[in-house]
Order: sequence, then structure tokens, then C-alpha cells
Amino acid sequence: MTATAPPVGEPDRTQPRNTPASPAAARLLRLLPAAVAALCGVLLYVSFPPRTLWWLALPAFAGLGWALRGRGWKAGLGLGYLFGLGFLLPLLVWTGVEVGPGPWLALAAIEAVFVALVGAGVAVVSRLPGRPLWAAALWTAGEAARARAPFEGFPWGKIAFGQADGLFLPLAAVGGTPVLGFAVVLCGFGLHEAVRAAVRARRTGRIRRSAAAAALLSVAVPVLGALAARPLVSSEAEDGTATVAVIQGNVPRAGLDFNAQRRAVLDYHARETERLAAEVRAGKADRPDFVLWPENSSDIDPFANADARAVIDRAARAIGAPISVGAVVERDGKLLNEQILWDPAKGPVDTYDKRQIQPFGEYLPLRSLIGAINDEWTSMVSQDFSRGTEPGVFTMAGTEVGLVTCYEAAFDWAVRSEVTDGAQLISVPSNNATFDRSEMTYQQLAMSRVRAVEHSRTVTVPVTSGVSAIIMPDGRITQKTGMFVADSLVQEVPLRSSQTPATRLGVAPEIVLVLVAAGGLGWAVAAGVRGRRAGGV
Repeated sequence: MTATAPPVGEPDRTQPRNTPASPAAARLLRLLPAAVAALCGVLLYVSFPPRTLWWLALPAFAGLGWALRGRGWKAGLGLGYLFGLGFLLPLLVWTGVEVGPGPWLALAAIEAVFVALVGAGVAVVSRLPGRPLWAAALWTAGEAARARAPFEGFPWGKIAFGQADGLFLPLAAVGGTPVLGFAVVLCGFGLHEAVRAAVRARRTGRIRRSAAAAALLSVAVPVLGALAARPLVSSEAEDGTATVAVIQGNVPRAGLDFNAQRRAVLDYHARETERLAAEVRAGKADRPDFVLWPENSSDIDPFANADARAVIDRAARAIGAPISVGAVVERDGKLLNEQILWDPAKGPVDTYDKRQIQPFGEYLPLRSLIGAINDEWTSMVSQDFSRGTEPGVFTMAGTEVGLVTCYEAAFDWAVRSEVTDGAQLISVPSNNATFDRSEMTYQQLAMSRVRAVEHSRTVTVPVTSGVSAIIMPDGRITQKTGMFVADSLVQEVPLRSSQTPATRLGVAPEIVLVLVAAGGLGWAVAAGVRGRRAGGV
């Protein structure tokens, strides 16, 4: 009688196992994969900003590969969920800074479901040849789903966003965040296979050439690809330069209630702009070609409030340059999170309305259901914001400036649309005051660094309370502010108009990787069906 391989997706019980010394040892051994999965999730979190330990993502995925290899899909589902919780619970803790732990725990628990599904898929493909490829593609497919659902998605925590300081960053210019993240995960799973092959060779004295080659390629190809992509990363000016001023006015105090102090926030940003204007007149600072204010720098509608309009007019005339003002406005019965192009002579001349608005922050899904559970939540978002429909590219002193408002920076399409619409520079006006001194501002800053390389554009990040920054097209931060201080950044920056492969390809690399994941999963399922049929004969 010949032994048959176990069906793909079912645990392998044909191999001899050592009998544990005691029942207690047996229980510990059974718990070991769960502990490894959860701890590797925490390790992945530690690889994210504000820390610069990007390389920890590799052993995190290597450990996950060890925990999932050879397991059934149900075990993979559970282990994947533990990995997801270990990663997302600490990563997203800032979401509960002002509203308590309930929303934070719910968000992490829901987002971890996507990681659990990926874990089930990775377990199923873990017996296929070239398993790191299928596993990494499945992770990319999971991120693609998480970026689109529920409530139009939540891409926070994409692997690419933890790689702003890493070796693999140039791959963002090749295929955007999907290719960058895929390379990191592929290398991590390949690292597990390489260690496993080395241990096996040492124990048996034999090398399985196909397995060793697959492991080597899984590690080497992402590294070599990143090195080959470095020429795509450049900070050379193509369309001359512009001198930009980024204003951080600060807020009276942190927390959700800062919106009750709307006039103070506006006054702070106008005051910092006027202070900069005085330095320019005194020869202590370069004269900016244009000025960028953050999101919510005027929560008083300047179209409806003469006092707010006068404050902004005065600041624009003082600096003698156009200003992009972040405002909350009401127009035709709609509430809009808007950037307003404010000319020092003409006043408001153009607008951009935020398109990717934040669920539970700027609009409330399932309002009636949530109100029945807790009416305090509905009062916090008493009126839903409306969405813009068009890209926002302002012509400011001859420079095409693309606007990506805060939360939008996490979405691939929202950033790319500004570049394909002609942006020579990207601005990411944000308001992080709600999240106090949490890691949120550093996580978002890392996103902007990845976007700079992805599209080869200077990126400015004006924030109400910090950290504001100027980022070169190669991802380097050249200036930044502290948190909860009033400050301004002035710098001559390169302007670029060429498009990277990532910009030109758009969503195509992600679609290809999703199809690869589907192909690997289909192969594994078909192989499992054949194995079960053969075993039943």
C-alpha cells in the first residue's frame, strides 16, 4: 500500500511526531503556534513608525509562515486572526484617544477579520511549490479588500506604510503600495523557507534543490528589485523650483473640543502667517511663492462669516502670496471639508472638496442603528459631510499643487488622481489635534513619504498641531515641526512632472497580484480535491 499526500488545506498527520514528556508539555506545544502568531503581529507593529525598525517586518512574516505551514484552513483562520490582533490593536490605539476604547477595539477586531481570511488562505497554499509567492499575493489581496470594505475601506496599516525608511522603498515607484508591500511580505515568507531548508539540510545532509531555489528567489528577487528600482527615485527639479511655506498654527488645546474654539484656531494660523511675513520683510526668511495651511485651519465658513474672511484676507495680504486654506463650509445645504485657494488681491478663487471622507468622523454609516445603541455617537457627528467629485489641483503662483486632504493620503487612487491631473507638487493638509500626542501623526507622515517616492513628487504636510513637514521626491524629510507648537517651514523645493511606472500603471499591479492569489488558491483547492478522491479509492 502506498501512502498518499494529505489533501491541501488539511493538517498533515502522516509524519511521525515525538511524544511529549507530559500532558503539560503537550498543551504548551499546542499553544505555541498561537503565541507565535500573536507575537509576530506585535513584531510587525513595532516595525511601523515612529520607530525606524522597518526590517522587523521580515521576521514577523517569517514567524507567521512557520505558524501557518501545513495547517488546515480553520487553524489558519484562527492564527491569522491572532496575528491581525497583535498587529492592529497597538497600531490603531490612537483611534480611542478621545472617544474611549470601544471604537478602537471594534475597529481592530473588524479589520483583523481580513487578516484572518488571509491566514486561512496562506495555510491552504502552504503545501504548494513556490508557497512564498502565493502567500504574499494573498496578503496583497487581503489589503486590497481591506482598502475597499466596509464603508469604502480602511487602508491604514498597509505593509508599504511601514517601509518609509526601508531598503524596499524604491519599489513604490514601480508599482505603488501593492508592489512595495508584496515585496516585503514575499521576502518575509521566503526567509522562513530559507531557514527551514537550511535546518532540513543540516539534519538530513540533503538539500532539496527546488525548495532551496524557491526560498532563495523569494528573498533575493525583492532585494534585487529594490536595488534595480533606485534610479527611479530622484529629487532633481524637472520644471524648476518653487519656494513653499507650510504653516502650523497650533490649537488652544488637544481633543475633540478644539472645534468649539474655531475662531482661536483660525487666529493662530493667521498670526503665524503674519509672523512669517514680518520675518520675510526683515530679510530673515525667504519670500514664499505660495502658502499652505492645514485642514480645519478655518472651521468658521469664510464665505458666510465676514470676520473670518477678513482674518484670512489680512494674512494673505501680509504674506503677499496665495494661500490654500482648509475650511469647513456649507453650500447648497451640504457640509464640505474644503480647501480654498485664497488670492491676496482677489480673495477666494478656487476650491477643492474632500472626496474620501472618514466614516464615523465625517459621516456616520448606519446612523439609525448606531443611534439606538449609543446616541452620544450620533451627537458627535450631528451632520454628515458631503463628498467632492473632482480632483483638486490649484494653480498657485504658476505651480500646479495637488491637494490630498488628510485621510485621503491612505488611498492609492486619491493621491494618483492629483498627479495624473497635472500636479507638480502634492500637499497633504491634515488635522491631527483630535489624536493628541499619539503615533497617528507619525504613521500618516510615513504614508506621505511613501507617496512622494511612489509618484516622484515633493510632498508638503501642513498640520494644525504637528508634525508638519516638507518631504523631497526621494522620501527624505528636510524640515519638520514639533507637536503642539506654532511654527512655519519655508523651503525651495523641486517641481516635477514626469510620471513613474506606478503612476502610469495605477491599479494594474494590484489586480495582477490579486489574480495570482486567486490562481494559487484555486490550484491548492483543486489539488486538495484530487487528493481526497485519490485517498477514497
